[in-house]
Order: sequence, then structure tokens, then C-alpha cells
Amino acid sequence: MAITLSVANQKGGVGKTTTAVNLSAALKAIKKRVLLIDTDPQGNATMGCGVDKHNLENSMCELLLDECSINKAIVHAQEVGIDILPANTDLIAAEVTLLRQENSEYKLKTAIEKIADQYDYIIIDCPPSLNMLTINAFTASNGIIIPMQCEYYALEGLSALMQTIEKIKATTNPELEITGLVRTMFDNRNNLSNEVSIQLLQYFSHKVFKTIIPRNVKLAEAPSFGQDAISYARSSKGAISYISLASEVLRKTQ
Repeated sequence: MAITLSVANQKGGVGKTTTAVNLSAALKAIKKRVLLIDTDPQGNATMGCGVDKHNLENSMCELLLDECSINKAIVHAQEVGIDILPANTDLIAAEVTLLRQENSEYKLKTAIEKIADQYDYIIIDCPPSLNMLTINAFTASNGIIIPMQCEYYALEGLSALMQTIEKIKATTNPELEITGLVRTMFDNRNNLSNEVSIQLLQYFSHKVFKTIIPRNVKLAEAPSFGQDAISYARSSKGAISYISLASEVLRKTQ
């Protein structure tokens, strides 16, 4: 049975999609069966895996509107070597429809249950906001991985996300836990980055992954080629750091 992990932060620009794609690729590299689910209407995870979001027969939208089964919506991302449930801007329409339906927060969970035995890990890339799509992702998940950029407003954004997680635990998913916080786009020459990192370790020591994801040109370049960092530049610091993160995720979840 698959372990389902949401990659989420209500603050944008923190390396959320980069983490979702590259963690999925790293888990695949260590011989795990992986499905990446894109629940962001921007479809960045979809494009980052080399799948054309503008040319989808089925996607998250059709799945949530009951217009196709989850197996018919999943495609294989050849460049990354994983399966992906893709998304594009059509997903906005699906979210509006979900708001009018009863028990719609369980839609994704119900769909995942049908294919959970086909994978070891299911990674969900969440939108950078609290909406019905995020609620669906959290309701379907065993844990949440929170990418954190070590900057001035980081802890404030984390506080808001913690409140959201507590609300989900009190309503649709009492088993939900934070798997870990991962420091992203880290520059150890920056005093503020180091100070925020120290604060995170003080307040959330048992939840902070040891692996730190550095600022890395190859990580930034890879999505424009529809590839993950491991496929694009296996020996780069970015690729190596995500392999390390995947190993930590394995230890925390098995």
C-alpha cells in the first residue's frame, strides 16, 4: 500500500514543485514505484516532468469531475521515469464544482485508494494556497513535507500552515502528520538563512530534515528541459541533495 505525502506550503516561491518533482525522481532512482500527483492549476509539476499540460486527454480536472477513472488520467513521464497525474488550468473549473458538492474533500482520497497497491509512494504537489484542492490533498495524505526557504517571513507562513493542518486533523483526516520540514534554496553565505535555520531547529528539531537543498543552477535549469535534476545533471549538488532527502523520507516513513 502506497505512502501518500503532500508537498505543501501556503507561501509561494519556496521550492515546493521543485521538491515534489525531484523527490519523486529520487525515490524512483532508489527503486521505488512512484506516482506524482499535480493538484496545482499552474501545472508546473506536469511541465517539469516533460508532459505537455496543454495537450492532455485526461487530467486531474476530469478525474475530480467524475469524467474519467484515475487509471485513465495517469500518464508516464518518460523523461523522469515516473507516473504522473497531470494538471492544467482546467482544474480551476473542477475546484468551483467541488465547492458545490457534498463530501467533495474526499474525492482524491477515494480515487487514490483504487490504485494505492500499484505504488510505494504517491507524492502530491499542492497549490500555494488553502483551497478545496489542498484540502483534498491533505485528506488523502499520510504526511506532509513542508519546503521552507530560510528567509524573513518563513516562520510566519509556517504558522498559518500549521493551523490548516490542525483543522484537517480535526475534520477529514485525524491521522495526518507532518513528515518533515526541508530547508530549500539555502545559501550558507547568507546570515539570515543561517539564523532562520537555527530557529527552525530550535522550534521543530525533531521535524527538520538533516538534508539541506542548496541554491543550485542545475535545479533551476532542469524544468525548462522537462527533466528532474537527477536526469539532467546527476552529479550536481541539487541532484545529490534530493537523493539524500529521499533516503531520509524512506527512514521516516517505513
